[in-house]
Amino acid sequence: MSNLKLGVEVVSAHNLMPKDGQGSSSAFVELHFDGQKFRTTIKEKDLDPFWNETFYFNISDPNNLSNLTLDAYVYNNMKITQSRSLLGKVHITGTSFVPFADAVVLHYPLEKKNILSRVRGELGLKVFVTDDPSIKSSNPLPAMESFLHTNSHSTQAQAPVQQVPYSVPNPFSNDKTESRHTFHHLPNPNHQQQQRQSYAADTQPPVKYGIDEMRSEPQAPKVVRMYSGSSSQPADYALKETSPFLGGGRIVGGRVIRADKPASTYDLVEPMQFLYVRVVKARDLPSKDITGSLDPFVEVKVGNYKGITRHFEKNKNPEWNAVFAFSKDRMQSSELVVVVMDKDMIKDDFVGFVRFDLSEVPTRVPPDSPLAPEWYRLEDKKGEKKNGELMLAVWIGTQADEAFSDAWHSDTVTPVDSSVASAHIRSKVYHSPRLWYVRVNVIEAQDLVVSERTRFPDVYVKAQIGNQVLKTKPVQARTMNALWNEDMMFVAAEPFEDHLILSVEDRVGPNKYEIMGKVIISLNSVEKRADDRIVHSQWFYLQKPSADDVEQTKKDKFATRLHLRVCLDGGYHVLDESTQYSSDLRPTAKQLWKPSIGILELGILNVDALHPMKTREGRGTSDTFCVAKYGHKWVRTRTIIDSLNPKYNEQYTWEVYDPATVLTVGVFDSSQLGDKGSNGNKDMKIGKVRIRISTLENGRVYTHTYPLLVLHPSGVKKMGELHLAIRFSYTSMVNMMFIYSKPLLPKMHYVRPLTVMQLEMLRHQAVNIVAARLSRAEPPIRKEVIEYMTDANSHLWSMRRSKANFFRLISVFNGLFAVGKWFGGVCMWKNPIITVLVHILFLMLVCFPELILPTVFVYMFLIGLWNYRYRPRYPPHMNTRISYADAVHPDELDEEFDTFPTTRSTEMVRMRYDRLRSVAGRIQTVVGDLATQGERIQALLNWRDPRATTIFVIFCLVAAIVLYITPFQVLAVVAGFYVMRHPRFRHRLPSAPLNFFRRLPARTDSML
Repeated sequence: MSNLKLGVEVVSAHNLMPKDGQGSSSAFVELHFDGQKFRTTIKEKDLDPFWNETFYFNISDPNNLSNLTLDAYVYNNMKITQSRSLLGKVHITGTSFVPFADAVVLHYPLEKKNILSRVRGELGLKVFVTDDPSIKSSNPLPAMESFLHTNSHSTQAQAPVQQVPYSVPNPFSNDKTESRHTFHHLPNPNHQQQQRQSYAADTQPPVKYGIDEMRSEPQAPKVVRMYSGSSSQPADYALKETSPFLGGGRIVGGRVIRADKPASTYDLVEPMQFLYVRVVKARDLPSKDITGSLDPFVEVKVGNYKGITRHFEKNKNPEWNAVFAFSKDRMQSSELVVVVMDKDMIKDDFVGFVRFDLSEVPTRVPPDSPLAPEWYRLEDKKGEKKNGELMLAVWIGTQADEAFSDAWHSDTVTPVDSSVASAHIRSKVYHSPRLWYVRVNVIEAQDLVVSERTRFPDVYVKAQIGNQVLKTKPVQARTMNALWNEDMMFVAAEPFEDHLILSVEDRVGPNKYEIMGKVIISLNSVEKRADDRIVHSQWFYLQKPSADDVEQTKKDKFATRLHLRVCLDGGYHVLDESTQYSSDLRPTAKQLWKPSIGILELGILNVDALHPMKTREGRGTSDTFCVAKYGHKWVRTRTIIDSLNPKYNEQYTWEVYDPATVLTVGVFDSSQLGDKGSNGNKDMKIGKVRIRISTLENGRVYTHTYPLLVLHPSGVKKMGELHLAIRFSYTSMVNMMFIYSKPLLPKMHYVRPLTVMQLEMLRHQAVNIVAARLSRAEPPIRKEVIEYMTDANSHLWSMRRSKANFFRLISVFNGLFAVGKWFGGVCMWKNPIITVLVHILFLMLVCFPELILPTVFVYMFLIGLWNYRYRPRYPPHMNTRISYADAVHPDELDEEFDTFPTTRSTEMVRMRYDRLRSVAGRIQTVVGDLATQGERIQALLNWRDPRATTIFVIFCLVAAIVLYITPFQVLAVVAGFYVMRHPRFRHRLPSAPLNFFRRLPARTDSML
């Protein structure tokens, strides 16, 4: 027997990926070689662990060594879930194995296990081949079992060992009474020098062991699968349930375990304490300049954090009314200092200060009344009272305080940095502008005045509201009167800022027109309606093209007039987001609104393991904020600066009017704070979460971490994990059930429906209007944020999305395909017992046809009861497999991210055009085949093939006579038994009816 062995020394790893949600990992290495498997110790909370542990593998066939491979997997141990997650792997082929004398420590970069893995770092290994007979090989774990089901326990090593004077429990075991195992050293005198050097790098002595400490395999991570089968996705992209301690108590399985203290209104977030300082005003401040003037401002200091108010020029009695909030978790001082300063060109002058001991600051919890501010006399640097007083209010509160949203926050800036504009970092609640559809019915124009009387005018009407422009079709006015009677639809927002401008234009040549006159109508004067009643039409005199306002219209009138019917349609719901995940379905007119059916509460807790979005001072960082949209209400959290694990703990509430709506929460990186990211001045998207209200149970608190998945030109990436707490509550089950019987959209969408093209165009205009209004707020919600939250570009072509929709369609019909396959097996008598039972059931249904429908419904009832135990208990989330994002071609992604119109090269566009032609050609063939089958059905009776029609007509006569004479049950039994006949009575050739149908003519021979 050969003594040849493979030695592997696991030295260290560097710059591993943090996986525990706290910026660290508990790493261990698992080695696989020739059917043997070893595992190192676990290094807790260390991204740069050192092991210095050596293992020896038996080589079963030395002649086959070059064909063998060594695989080293680096895992993160998760104690809570008793599972592990992959940090990376190293794959070494047998051709690189060298003798011990030539072996050196090599640092191998960690590789991905699959295309969707996120890894980084390197693993230091020393791999060598030895035939030293004094070295005994380690006993491996039982060979290569499944990761989720292996439970191997250690056995005693066969080599002489040196016992270590301590033992370590099994961290993966589910058995609390499991015995402890002892580590043992393998004798390796050749490595003593290297061991002595490694003591400086690792406080724990280097351990070399074999089978003495072989732990059981970890269990599968407790993740939530929304879909089964082919729709499953990597565990790192799945939803994870959490049990956090929130304001109302601990959340376990969606239920709240109440704490001893009473729950506050903010019971879906973790309570965070803040030191609030309200600087109201000052009076009788002393002069500091030679001129006797004073430009005062206030600095509020707590440790390294400092907040500054704005300054007033030449004012000894200023009023600020500014609020500062300092997070108690970050405060490193026991003293609060409020300093009044005088703004100066060169150096700011000291005026006076007020000092507070934080241990004496009172605590306030709403609904307690706000703390009344008090006057404090200023002190100089020697502690003596001087002229001037400052009105302050200082208290300790939580994020439930009314001052929270308007306060300057210390956790939104770095220490000793208050230069960031507070307008861009505060949390805020916004309301979308009230949107209306403007219907303009252009009826006719009379008494047109043209400059050239030698021709008939070719006129059309152009209507414009803001940047929305629509035109009627051109009409040749032979009698100087033109008739159109066309409807045009626009979107307008309250308060109405733009006028409706209609101009009558004469097309005098290609791309050349003359304005014959125009009408300017103020939208504030337009009639509003909530139903489809007729609005009275009006005649408007055209004004000269030079007039620009409404008042000028009344002065400059001439003969030409325009007949219009204009109204604001309030009976529609103005779509500003995709109908698949709309958050509001109410009409514009408030008198049509129904009472709310429930309350939706959202707690935005934190974001973990964020991917750095920018570089600051040589390191990766992010300045993140969250945006949530539901209905007309938008919310924006405060911006947490310079943090890859920001904690928000902000709670918001919405009224719910329809359960078939979707809440959208997005995470963004701010580019408005001085540092511009890779996308210039635009806020960068980090990811978003959609939650459909109808999937939530009443009163249940859903606490999960949602992976933030974003599709980039390079593929899908996980940018972090968003931790949310959600609760939907309603009071009346009857009202909730009654909603399901009501139309999804308001009545006007069915009485006077709009075309799909109109709805898409109007939705695009509505998004632009909402973006323009909300971008003017403070802090603004920028256009790119609104477009991402509302999926404004979801209608654009995408090969990936087309494939995803095709596979979704296939999955819908999978059930029918499965039934067809099963019935085919029945007809082929693959299982004679089942086939006989189906025959008996068929006979029963034919003899008693009144049982058919009850049997079907009972069957569906039983299926529903059976599936109840497997019902999803968690809201669905983004799925990379369903989205076809895990197998998409890079060129298809590049095409999806291309602008409209395209900016790619001519050759690239030609290649994509040819690809699209190929796809369209296949679709064209399928559509043609469907049309052919339909035309063959028509050919049965249209005598295009007289012989075929004669045969079919005679068959119909004979069939009518036979069906009239023969009872229906007999025919059904005969037909059923014929279909399910034994294969012995079947022929491989097609049946006569099918041959007859395929011979029928179609119109394909008439096509060019």
